[in-house]
Amino acid sequence: MSPRVALLGATGSIGRQTLDVLRRHRDEFDVVALAAGRRVEELAASAREFSVARLGVARTEDRERLRALVGDGPEIVAGPEGLAALAREADIVVNAVVGFAGLPVTLAALGAGRRLALANKESFIAAAPLVERVRATPGAEVIPLDSEHCAIHQCLAGSTAPGHPDVRFLWLTASGGPFRGWSPQQLVGVTREDALRHPTWSMGPKITIDSSTLMNKGLEVLEASGLFGVDVDRIRVVVHPESIVHSLVEYVDGSVLAQLARPDMRLPIAYGLGFPARLDDRWGAMDLAERMSLSFEPPDATAFPAIGLAYAAARAGAAAPAWLSAANEVAVAAFLEGRIRWVDIVAVVATVMDQFVDGPMTEVVDVVRHDAAARERAAAAITVHS
Repeated sequence: MSPRVALLGATGSIGRQTLDVLRRHRDEFDVVALAAGRRVEELAASAREFSVARLGVARTEDRERLRALVGDGPEIVAGPEGLAALAREADIVVNAVVGFAGLPVTLAALGAGRRLALANKESFIAAAPLVERVRATPGAEVIPLDSEHCAIHQCLAGSTAPGHPDVRFLWLTASGGPFRGWSPQQLVGVTREDALRHPTWSMGPKITIDSSTLMNKGLEVLEASGLFGVDVDRIRVVVHPESIVHSLVEYVDGSVLAQLARPDMRLPIAYGLGFPARLDDRWGAMDLAERMSLSFEPPDATAFPAIGLAYAAARAGAAAPAWLSAANEVAVAAFLEGRIRWVDIVAVVATVMDQFVDGPMTEVVDVVRHDAAARERAAAAITVHS
């Protein structure tokens, strides 16, 4: 019997590329559920293509619009609880929902003992204590779809002890984004179009902006710590503009293992779907006989202070990562809407983190409260920068 797959966030960049992989393997996976945000026409088209019986929309008001497009056949659920219900009834749950809204899907999938193919780092970061608790559910496993974390997952294959004591450092690679080498003075004039022009990857707008500020790499440090049980002081970031080496693991004996491929998100997606087997697709395949160069350099902490904010949040612990992630979501949305400048994104996040107030993080309601508090302060900081 083929594994049942629920793809939540089906119309975003990761969702579309997941569908590309599934098209190649129709006989190996059974797509039982799809969900999306506002692109209901695209969702309906994918539902017809894959004959999907259960569909979900993020907003209740979109349910009837989707019903008119797909007819009476498929079941349609809505809202966070609806998406969580879809996650409980599949063998593999691809969480490609953008931002904090992906939290119910993450908790539901792991709580039901499913495989979570995770492309939603924000929910994992914001609710790390809760996620860690449900990961103990029998059958639950997390396979990261971020290219960097997927690379580390592969390079840690021979390291099985909790906390990986045989590992000296996890090295996360960063392309450097579109502004690598720019001075703080040059960055003042960055436009929306500039920031959305990533040099190597094709991604959705939120993660593309995060890549331009290097906040994406800061969030990945937090995620890697939780995913692999390694303290952030053993996680390093290095800029690698070619985006061929997706991450590295340095062992205590000096050995360094790396995963290499051309930039193509369908490779980690296929890995997450097929694990522990590998799907024979050659996404990102390389010709090693071709001449190429691989270069590495440290990130510019002065021009790109976001990574430092992430390390500080990690060391503060408890609710601080949730505040960082929420404030960044609000600031990025404001930039994309033209309400603040690019240089104001990290400034807003820094202002919010200066106002951080800790508290319990044991239940979902605690996470929601911290998320709301950080968003409120971010909204106030944005008015200052507008």
